[in-house]
Amino acid sequence: MPVTLGGADRRAGVDFGRETGHVTDAERFGSSFVFEGFLTDRLRAASPRVAATPWWRAVAGATWRAPEGPGSDYAARQQHPVVHVSWNDARAYCAWSGTRLPTEAQWEYAARGGTDGTRYPWGDELAPGGREMLNIWQGDFPTRGTGRHRSTAPVRSYRPNGHGLYNVLGNVWEWCADRFSPDHHLPDTPATRQDPLGPPTGTSRVMRGGSHMCHASYCNRYRLAARSANTPDSSSGNIGFRTAR
Repeated sequence: MPVTLGGADRRAGVDFGRETGHVTDAERFGSSFVFEGFLTDRLRAASPRVAATPWWRAVAGATWRAPEGPGSDYAARQQHPVVHVSWNDARAYCAWSGTRLPTEAQWEYAARGGTDGTRYPWGDELAPGGREMLNIWQGDFPTRGTGRHRSTAPVRSYRPNGHGLYNVLGNVWEWCADRFSPDHHLPDTPATRQDPLGPPTGTSRVMRGGSHMCHASYCNRYRLAARSANTPDSSSGNIGFRTAR
């Protein structure tokens, strides 16, 4: 069955929250993770660093409504992907909207846009002819960003892929339905090549596509075949989702 992927629309998200009263994991925990370079001096001083990745801060009050903590809001970002949503939140939204999260295999098939074996939907060169094709960190990470977008980009930025999907790489990590396994495709058999599923048990869920925080020096996961994972209650300013039908 063909799978149609679409971005999680902010306006629909507002309706979802109003109609269901859903409390996101970030709201329930009272904080979520934000890149320190996006914070005011006051919030930066008040927000503890993450030990392993000190450019991230645990910011009290950071939610999808306030992407960079108290004092920020989504009003000027209606065309941007929603962030600070966990896998649990994404699943709740899908149940409300009559959609679902794609499997990891479905995500990659759709993201490739008809290509086979290339690094990116447009080929193997990151910036063909010097053209910026996706929203990732430009400049020196994490101290100096020189890209055209400060953080997330509007959902219809850049060229769509061959299936008409925008921003399948960069911008925000996208949750998939599967649990994560480093060897989900093994053993290499016809059964595992045709829409393989993740393991039946596990603590983390798959994320695909990379984000605006990815850089060659740190997180070179803005490739079609690259994978990552996080716990299903995790949220941050660079994690969103894309729905499937």
